[in-house]
Order: sequence, then C-alpha cells, then structure tokens
Amino acid sequence: MRRQKKSRKGLWISIIVAVVLVIAGGGAYYYFMNSSAKNEKLANEAAENFTTNIKKQKFTKLSDDVTRQSLKQSGFTAKEMEAKYETVYTGIDARDINVSNLKVSYDDSKKKYNLAYSLTMTTTLGKMDKQNYKATISSEDDNWKVDWQPNLIFPGMVKSDKVRLTTDEAKRGQIQDVNGKGLAINKNVSEAGIVPSELGDGETKTKNLEAISKQFDIPVADLEKKLSQSWVHADTFVPIKVLTTGAPVQMPGVSYATIETRYYPLSQAAAHLIGYVGEVSAEDIEKNKLLNVGDFIGKAGLERYYDKALRGTNGGKIIVVNDDTKEETVLQENKKKDGDTIKLTIDSTIQQNAFNALKGEAGSATVINPTNGNLVALVSSPSYDTNQMVAGISSGDYKKLTDDKKLPFLARYATRYAPGSTFKTITAAVGLENGTTKPDKVREISGLKWQKDTSWGNYFVTRVHDIPKVNMVDALVNSDNIYFAQEGLAMGETKFQDGLKKFDFGEEFDLPFNMEPAQISNDGIKTDILLADTAYGQGELLMSPIQQAVAYTPFANNGKMVYPRLTETEKTKAAKDSMSADTANTVKNALVQAVSKPEGTAHKLQIAGKNIAAKTGTAELKQKQGESGLENGFLLAFDSDNPQYLMLAMIEDVNGRGGSGLVIDKMKPVIESFYK
Repeated sequence: MRRQKKSRKGLWISIIVAVVLVIAGGGAYYYFMNSSAKNEKLANEAAENFTTNIKKQKFTKLSDDVTRQSLKQSGFTAKEMEAKYETVYTGIDARDINVSNLKVSYDDSKKKYNLAYSLTMTTTLGKMDKQNYKATISSEDDNWKVDWQPNLIFPGMVKSDKVRLTTDEAKRGQIQDVNGKGLAINKNVSEAGIVPSELGDGETKTKNLEAISKQFDIPVADLEKKLSQSWVHADTFVPIKVLTTGAPVQMPGVSYATIETRYYPLSQAAAHLIGYVGEVSAEDIEKNKLLNVGDFIGKAGLERYYDKALRGTNGGKIIVVNDDTKEETVLQENKKKDGDTIKLTIDSTIQQNAFNALKGEAGSATVINPTNGNLVALVSSPSYDTNQMVAGISSGDYKKLTDDKKLPFLARYATRYAPGSTFKTITAAVGLENGTTKPDKVREISGLKWQKDTSWGNYFVTRVHDIPKVNMVDALVNSDNIYFAQEGLAMGETKFQDGLKKFDFGEEFDLPFNMEPAQISNDGIKTDILLADTAYGQGELLMSPIQQAVAYTPFANNGKMVYPRLTETEKTKAAKDSMSADTANTVKNALVQAVSKPEGTAHKLQIAGKNIAAKTGTAELKQKQGESGLENGFLLAFDSDNPQYLMLAMIEDVNGRGGSGLVIDKMKPVIESFYK
C-alpha cells in the first residue's frame, strides 16, 4: 500500500514537471516568434526611412538610416556620404524620384535582412531608365539599419567613381514666312556686362555707374542690385543687357560677351502673331518636368503655341567614370534633336507694309488668299518690341505698355467688333439666295431716317445720303442702312438666320491662337429693331477681322467660303458653298462699282487698270439712339479679276476721327504694293 502511494506521488511529480517543461517551452517559442516579428518590423522601417529620404532628397538624414560600420568599410564619413548624394543629384538635376518594388527578406545564413528596390527619376536629359538596387540591413545599437555602399547612389559605383553630365543643347527651330524669310531666328549678339573690379572706388565708381545707367537705360538701383548678388565677385562678368541692335560702346566697368539669342527681324510688325521667348519660371518647370533652370521657352504667340516642336530635344550623357581605370558606365544618353522649322503662309513684306501703314493707329489688317485660305498678313497696331522682351524689358517700360490706353498687347485681328457696313454684303447675299432681294428691285425711301412704325418709339434707322429710289447696287455703293434694314425685315428672322448659318457663326476656326466664335446676337434676334440693326451690320453682331475676312471670301471665290490656315502643312476643312456663284458675282459686281463710281464710298481706292472690289464700313459705338458715338472704320477689298488677296482692315476710333475714310487712306498704299 505504501509503495502504491509512493508511485502515485512520483507520477504526479512527473506530470507536474512535464507540464512545467511544456509551459517553459511555449514561452520560449512565444518569445522567439515575438522577437522575430519585431525585428522584421524594424528592418522594414529602416528600408522605408532610407528610400523615403532619397526620394525626398533629404540627404542630411541618411546617416540616421545607415550603419556606422558600413560607412567605415566604404571609406566614407556620414558627412561625405551626404555630400556625395547632394553633389551627384544636384549635378544631374534629379527630381521626381520614385521608389518601387521595395522588398525586405530575412537571410538566415547571414542573420541579416536583404533589401531590394528600384528608383526612377527625371534628370536634365529627361526620364532615366529604372535603376535596380540591392543591399543588406543589419542590427546595430539594438536597431536595424541599412549597410551602405557607394553602389546605392547608382548601381556599380565605387568610392573613386564620379558622375558626370555632358550636354548637347538643341537649337531652337526657326519660324519662317512663306518665302523662307526668318520671322523668329537665332542670332549672335553682344551682351553688355559689368566687371565690379573695373568700376573703381568711391566717387569714381558712382560716376561710372551713373554713366552706365544712362547709356543702357537701366536705373542705378537696378545695377547695384545685380552687383550685390551672392555669386558676384570682383572679377565676375555680371550681365546687364542684351544688345540686339547697335555697336558696343566702350566705357569704364563695361565688358561684352557674344551670346546666341532669339531675334525677331519684324519685331513690332509681327509681335502679336510671333510672340517671344523668355527664361523658364519655377511654375513652368512644375508644369513641364522636362524643363530645367536656365531654359528658354515660348512665352507668347506662335513661339508659345509651337514651343514643343520649336524647342527640340537636348542631347547628352550621364555617365559614371572611374578616375583610376577611366572606365565609363552610361546611365542615361539622349541624342540631340534640333527644333523643327515652322513655315507660315505669312508674307513678311506685306506684313511689314501693312504695319507701317497703320502708323500706330489702334487697328488691324488681315490679308487672306480667298481661293485657298492662306493667311498672308495678320497685323495689329499699336505693338511692342519683342526683341526688347527677350533682352529683358525694364519694369518701367513694361508698365508704360500695360498702362497705354491703346492696348498694345491686344491682338486686334482676333478681337471681335461689330462689323458695320461691310456686313451688308452678307445681308445682300442671304437675301438674293432666299429670293427676298432682287438686284434691280427699287425701294422708295424718303429722308435720312426711318422707322417701321410708331411701335419703335424714338428709335430710327439713319443713313448718310438722301436718295429717294434705291436698289441693291445703289445700297451697296452708297452704303444705305435703311435699305438693308428693310430687306432684313422683309426676310424675317427665320430666313435671315438660316442664311447666316452658312457663314459658320458660333464655330471655331482651327488656328494657333485664341479667338472667340463670331456671334449673330446675344440670345437670338427677338425684336424687329434688332433684326433691322443686324441686317446693316450693327445690333449685337460680333466678328473678328479674321472672321469677317473669311466670311467675305465667297464673293471673290465663286460662292465658296474657304477656311483660314497659317502654316503650309496645315490641313483645313474643304471650302463650303455659302452661296451660288451667281449670287457671289452679283454682289462682287456691286462692290466693283463702289470703287469705280464717283459717288461710291470706296472710290478713293481706285487704281488705274485694276478692277478693285471694295466695301467700306463704319460701326458707330454709342450708348443710345440719337447720340453721337465713336466710329470704328472697316475696309473690305479684293481684286475682282485676279483674287489672290482679300484685305479686311480696321481702325478704332480712339481720337474722335474714325470712320472708313481713314482706313482707305492708310491701306491704299498697301493695296497698290500688291501690283508692284
């Protein structure tokens, strides 16, 4: 019995010991598993911190992410490693760095974690191919950190390697006129600069700066600001002005360098169309990651619209070079592609002549070939000097331009105006097409003002000439508002608007600049007064000079309206039938008489031996009926026998001396030049 009890006691002791061992073993297992998860978490954090600091280019924080032992083995101090990254990444203008394929895995044989990841970035040469990296993560100071080596800057690098960038800058393409003459070219010019050590001291320096200020029209304060920049030393050449014209003037403190810059031979004569280039801003770089500090891009006009094609692609290499072995590894390579040449339909001679003829008036001249839509001239006046914009316009000069009431930055050929009496040609064509208007039908009109009935109240349509019997030809020759107001009312709103649809009101043209579509009215022709006013070119009609010129092409082109184009390679929509050839020729013959007849409003445009077809227009700007207002003058003109040009010129009345007569005086020499 005693033995049995002893055996039972021994059995319980064995069971208890076994249970204790099991519990102890489970605790050890739990501890091991918990420790392993913690290490894995720390290793992943180390990988994330390291790659994130590279991505954000926070190189001064990298020393917290790497083991001291690995730096020592690589022969770098923490500061040297940080400086190496800074030098390399800054030198190639690394940006938009992205990390992908980040993987951390435990290597039981090494008791370390393996790290793998990929980097992509944009450099001076554009987007670099993906670079793949491998490293290890070790335990140090109860933490896990990356074992760093130079090959984590770029794969394959060792301590003595250097990263070098060579560039081959693309030449900006030219913008040329129809004959191959440059409208925007690259030109070697002189750049004036100050060498501080050559200015002298004290009063001598002051006098020299004042002389330089006067010579180059730059305030002394602006010169001093340039000279106080952090990078300027005693013998530094500090650029102050690009000289696009004139010879360099020798004076104390001033030196000259030859640089290549963008140059505009027509300058003001084509400023609104061609535009200009300027140095990129931080905002430009943010929008386009391929741009770099110091690049020049199109800032206005066609230079801006075609910038990508004109700029081309810079070439170059980013290489890793070993100074000992001279071995090179190419990280990135681009072949240079110079910018394209953009050839326009513009004739630079006609463009310059038309600009000169306007002589600073607030106006425009649009010349189009009515048989194919080629835009031959697009002139806006007054203008500004595009070469001055490239060279660096002073804030004072820029303010003068922005404060000018004549709005020199406004491209008037693409700005909408009431077309005035030139639009009567369209009303005549619509009436002829729908049968309302008959060339020989006579309207009896008494006096210089007329209203439909007393429901118009105090509103009257007025005219200049008191002619009692008027037919369509007479009305176009003498520009009779009352005749066309009555024709519009006879057609009615539906027939009239249906006819106008053939002239693409509300449609946009495919041109490389902004221009709002032409409009018939703000919200439909809802009253007889608005219908009458619209019929003679006023009311709520709005058309740019380009849109007017296009709408009038059928009269020179047997009824077909062509679409405008500005480059030789541009394809446009096929010409459309806006009216019959008979209608077009009927109106055209009336326009010839507007020049040939002594009483014609365009008689002063007569050129011996030439059949010029023309229509003048005056759009009066006034607040209400009975008041006198400013008058914008228009001129439509083309050769009825050989229609290679159609001109639509306009001069705003900003001095109280507007009207179509002024436009004829200005534009007749230009039209005469077409025949020389």
